[in-house]
Amino acid sequence: MARSSRVQKPDRTGGLPEGPYEAQDPSAVRSASNVAMMQTIEFVDALRSTTSGHLGIDSRDLGIVLHLMRNHVSGRLTTMSSLAAASGLSYGTAFRAIEGLVADGFLVRRTRTATGRSFSLHPTSELLRRWQLFAGHTRRLIDQVSGDGAGVVRKPVADIASVIPPPTVLETKLALPRGLRLLVHADPTFMAMNTLKRQFEMILGVPIQSKALSIDRLHAEIVQNGQRPASAYDIIACDLPWFGDMVRHGRLRALDDLIVQSEMDTSDFLPDAMASARRRGHQYGIPVLSTAELLVYRTDLLEEAGLEPPRTTSDALAVASALHAPERGRFGIAWNGGRGTALGHTFMVTMAAHGQPIVNLSQAADGFLPEDMSDADLRPMFDSEAAHVAADYLQSLLAVSPPGILSMTWYDRARAYTSGHAALAYAHTLLVNLFERDPNSPAYGKTGYLPQPTGLTGRPISPLGGYALAIPSNIAPERIAPAWAALEALTSASAAKLFVTNGSLASPRFSVNRDPEVRAISPIIGIVDTIARQGVLRAWPRPPVPGISALITIAGEEIHDMLSGQKSRADALARAQSRAEAVMRGRDKQ
Repeated sequence: MARSSRVQKPDRTGGLPEGPYEAQDPSAVRSASNVAMMQTIEFVDALRSTTSGHLGIDSRDLGIVLHLMRNHVSGRLTTMSSLAAASGLSYGTAFRAIEGLVADGFLVRRTRTATGRSFSLHPTSELLRRWQLFAGHTRRLIDQVSGDGAGVVRKPVADIASVIPPPTVLETKLALPRGLRLLVHADPTFMAMNTLKRQFEMILGVPIQSKALSIDRLHAEIVQNGQRPASAYDIIACDLPWFGDMVRHGRLRALDDLIVQSEMDTSDFLPDAMASARRRGHQYGIPVLSTAELLVYRTDLLEEAGLEPPRTTSDALAVASALHAPERGRFGIAWNGGRGTALGHTFMVTMAAHGQPIVNLSQAADGFLPEDMSDADLRPMFDSEAAHVAADYLQSLLAVSPPGILSMTWYDRARAYTSGHAALAYAHTLLVNLFERDPNSPAYGKTGYLPQPTGLTGRPISPLGGYALAIPSNIAPERIAPAWAALEALTSASAAKLFVTNGSLASPRFSVNRDPEVRAISPIIGIVDTIARQGVLRAWPRPPVPGISALITIAGEEIHDMLSGQKSRADALARAQSRAEAVMRGRDKQ
């Protein structure tokens, strides 16, 4: 008894605890453990329900679907035996499950050989659609059980349903001996297409040979290809302003009959993009990428200086001057000043910002018609007031531009802004990923976007840029149908989304621009979609009229002579007008 009387109860009013059970109530540990256990149970149960409800398959078949989807996304071929082996089921059970999925319309067989005895397996469009719903709801479940799930903004169910699924394979391989032959432009969208080459080869069922060229070399190659007895390409990418010239010289095949026989929804494309690839009521191309040329500016620098974003050319010059600090390695504004095509485009769209296209297009209530009235009535407008004011504006920009501005092109100006060497820049949305996705860029997360600054009677516009896929007129007749099937696949909404998620920010489709997963990639997606719907994104500043390529070259040469001090403004524009009129007269005689 004496011994027990010396036992002291722990003093809980002060001092350190002698063990873990003294520090906390053990029931609290059991409670926390139970909560975590219940969360796991609820998650697995909800996932099982999601599998059944959204995929519509038995949980036993999930391994089959997972392996099939993994191969589809990575561009690997799936055979009956490989799918059965990966399913985790016995061969007999796996074969019966696979046959059941085929019967239910979730898997499609595609023959691999002429005999038809060998085939590959692929997910159908229905399975891809259901997988997209399943994936969206699964991510929501993960958010709900994650430690920071409370701070996650979850997509509404309606948003998940609007997510575009991956492209499905063609049920029949393309009948294209030697594979599909593409001629494309060397830019992020077509580079994304090349990155996805293996996946598209699986989708189309044939090898893909792609030649990517710079803009001037691409134009020359399309012209040369049109002179061959038979086209060396099945599909060519054509810059939107080139369609007038290409159609006039008979280098492209009209697509109207192919569109009518297909299920293509042409209303999903940006209207001006479709119009740019149309000539005299006939469609010659399908847009594969559409860009907007905008003014980008550093929001942090403008805020520090107490400046408003520039809406007019005089505002742009004033803001660029205020932020011009060469001693700190920062210049006011970057733009295309390189001789030839680069500066020619700059001058053409600057004229448009002052309310005048480079040729006398027919006026419309909201601007000008992107297609010319008639070839005989076309007249260059280098002698217009807008041309003179545009030239003066570019001359004024020289003082607040980076060194080497008269050799700067599209990529150079985007790099100057990305690196922090320019406070403002004219930039195509095609290249904004340089700073939108680079956390090391001073412009990362600190960029504002505006339509082109206007002057004179100009209204807010953003010149529409981009490319459309076309079929050469001299393609072998037996290759027309499979070439069209490939063109449909490459311009589909699913393909456009793939391009965006692999580095391009230039979708020509409204549905893709509204996809919640696409909009989450960059704010520029929503901005372009908005200005397109508002009628600000227009094709007429870069009109697809005959002779446009020559006019762009003339502008790029004569204005470069002016900016480099070799000619006066009056002499440069008079010479440009004279040369352009000679081009138009020569074109009329062709």
